[in-house]
Amino acid sequence: QVLLVESGGGSVQTGGSLRLSCTGTGSSIRYASVGWFRRAPGKEREGVAVIWPGGGSTKYADSVKGRFTISRDNVKNTVYLQMDSLQPEDTAMYYCAASDPWSSALMTPADFKSWGQGTQVTVSS
Repeated sequence: QVLLVESGGGSVQTGGSLRLSCTGTGSSIRYASVGWFRRAPGKEREGVAVIWPGGGSTKYADSVKGRFTISRDNVKNTVYLQMDSLQPEDTAMYYCAASDPWSSALMTPADFKSWGQGTQVTVSS
């Protein structure tokens, strides 16, 4: 089973940007769907974005569409989440997750098999 490690979180002001990284070790995530999820205090876990294997099709939650971009570098075994125009409501712990190979997972936690430990994103007004 792949081990996922997130990095890139931090504290920014409203309108700022961050780029999160999700690196797989122990196994390739090249053929997996990889998603980003977030959980804010007192709220349920929310799917943010997912990128599928092969052609790399993507899907975003409406709340981040046009501001966040998910991408992957198969050579580095890493998936990125570029977050622009950050708002205080984006404050949350962000997690990446990988599906079984060649699974066209949607932004549903049950579709994903391996999870990272999370990285905190805090946006201040």
